[in-house]
Order: sequence, then structure tokens, then C-alpha cells
Amino acid sequence: MHDLIERNIESSFLQYLDIFPAIAILGPRQSGKSTFVKMMSYRFKKFLYLDLQNQDDLNKLNVPSLFFDTNKNAVICLDEIQLVPELFSILRSEIDKNRKNGRFILLGSASRDLIQKTSESLAGRVGFLHLNPFSCDEILKLKDFSLEKFWLRGGFPDSYLAKNDENSQIWRENYIRTYIERDIPQLGFQIPAQQLKRLLVMCSHNQGQLLNSSKLGESLGITHPTVRRYLDLLEQTFVVRMVPPYILNVKKRLVKAPKVYLRDSGLLHQFLSINSFNDLMGNPVFGSSWEGLVLENIISNLNGWNYFYYRTSSGHEIDLILTKGSKVIAIECKVNTAPKPTKGFWKALEDVNPDKIYIIAPVIQPYFLKENIMVSGIADFLKLDH
Repeated sequence: MHDLIERNIESSFLQYLDIFPAIAILGPRQSGKSTFVKMMSYRFKKFLYLDLQNQDDLNKLNVPSLFFDTNKNAVICLDEIQLVPELFSILRSEIDKNRKNGRFILLGSASRDLIQKTSESLAGRVGFLHLNPFSCDEILKLKDFSLEKFWLRGGFPDSYLAKNDENSQIWRENYIRTYIERDIPQLGFQIPAQQLKRLLVMCSHNQGQLLNSSKLGESLGITHPTVRRYLDLLEQTFVVRMVPPYILNVKKRLVKAPKVYLRDSGLLHQFLSINSFNDLMGNPVFGSSWEGLVLENIISNLNGWNYFYYRTSSGHEIDLILTKGSKVIAIECKVNTAPKPTKGFWKALEDVNPDKIYIIAPVIQPYFLKENIMVSGIADFLKLDH
């Protein structure tokens, strides 16, 4: 049995209970959503959990209005809500009949755009939160925490907390198979499993590179609009992240294609058959694997910030630009513990003129490279007041 790990969304979840009749917690399958809600359930006088993949639980909703009426004083958690999208219109009338905050908790492993009718049916009645796999700062307090282990295995709880690397690999291989062969078809998409897996392997080899859907389509024998449609689905089921370009009103030729990342470093390494940290260090993806780990930890945890990358056709480049209102933060990812930024980075800083500049590297203690440029580890960066 694993130790229960406090998740970063806890305070937002408690706040949302007082604001919304329904709270939807979305994130990839097996990221810890049901564990989190069960951890929180001690706060409720009466708590009911229904797994909509379980036929017995599904049968309890044969007459939903009767079930909800019978349990009107309970907090009801409906897990894998994307499998029964018709429930949303029923929930809407139920909420309007008894508009008590914190009454329903909905868990889903697809984005709200993909869960049909959600926004229309429950607009103004539901608050959305995201629960991703573990981030660095969530598991830093574990006594056996190791950055190398977290980086290699990724943040999925069962992968990171596995007894050894081999068990972690077996778990991830099964996760990928289930995702491709069961989860995607359950959402109503009939995509050949081998084709989808090949696309994910190709994205892994191109971690952090510019999207070239024509080239990917050519390799897979499909059209580039089909590639974009598949990638959109992978993005909306939290496996892939697309980072758009930062467009400045400058007289420079800017690169305008998005960059593509596998969101979880453990899944990335599984697709590339990287089984140990030594394998990772000797692999060409080493630097871009670190970049993906940094970006995912930062983007997932800094709420309210917009994210981009910056690149000109002449090679001026910044890995991550964060904006909120008029604030601009520039972040460069370096896998070296003594990072030396490139000429293109310094030139890009002149173009972008950010308020704050960070270099995120696997360092033990933060330090200033220059007066306005801090070198920091992932967890230390997340602790800072931005």
C-alpha cells in the first residue's frame, strides 16, 4: 500500500465545493482522480462513489432521477463521466431542482470539449479542475524521492511508485495498450490501434520539435488533416501537449507551427524503449526529454498563465514563454548542471524583453547566472512567487 500524497489541487477543490453544485475533475486515466476524491470523502457526512465502467454501478442509474432523489443529502461522485454523456442533461435538471453547492463530483479522462454537451448542459453549474500525474513538488517530500527516478518513470502514481524500474515499465506498457485499444474506442473513435501507436512513437522521436503533419502523414500513409485530427484527440485525452508559437509584432520571420510533446516523460521513454537512466543519458532525446519534463511540470501547475515558445527563422529561440496580463516570463531548459545559454537565446531575449528570466536545469540549489537570470531546479521554480 502506497503512502497517500497530498495533491496541489486540494485547496482549489475545497474552494469549489462552496461555489459550484458540481465539480468536474479532469485528467488522464490513472492520474489519481478517484484516489484523491476518496481521500477527501471524510469531509462529507454521506458520500457515494459510482464507477460508470462498472455495470452494477451503472445499473443504479437506470432511473437517475429516483437515485438522485433518494440520495439528495449525499455527495455523489460519478467516475469516468465521459462514458455516459447523456447524464449531463439529467444532472442539469437535478441541480436546478436542488441547487446545493458541492453535491456532485464528476471525474473524467477526456477534456471538457470532448465530453459532449458538458459546457452547454452544465454551464454556470460546474467548476472544472485538472488533476495531472504527480508533479515534482508533490512527491519531493517522499523519503526515497529521486529526480532521476521521477524523470525516467514519469508522474503516473503506479509507474512512479512501482517496486522497481521493470515493474514500472510493465505498468506503462499495459497503460499504453489499454489507452489505444480500449479508451479511444470507448470515446467513439475508430482508429486502427497500430496506426495510433506508430504516430505516438513518431511524436516521441520528435519530442519538442515543430509539428510537420505532412511528413507524419506521409510516413503513416494518411493525410495531414487526419494527422491533425488524431493529434487533437491525443491532446484532448491528455497524452500529447501542443505548445503554440509566441507571435510578436516585430519585423522578423517567426516560426508559426506548434511544438509537440508527449506530456508524461515515463510514457515518452516507454515508446522509445528507454529502460534505465543510463539508456536515457545516451539517447538523442535526452535534452528534449528534460525540456518536456520541465514544460509539463510548469504548465500544469501555474494556473492562469498562457504558454508559448518563441523562435525566429534565423534561430533566435526561447523554450517557454509564460504570459499573464502584461507579465512575461522567459524560461530556457538546459539538461547541463552548469548551463551555458546559446547566442540565439540572448538574441531572443532582446526580441521578447521579458520581466523575468529563468534557466531550469537539474541543479540542487538555485543561483543567479546574471543579475536578472536565475538558474533553478523544477521544484524550486514551482515554489517561487510568480
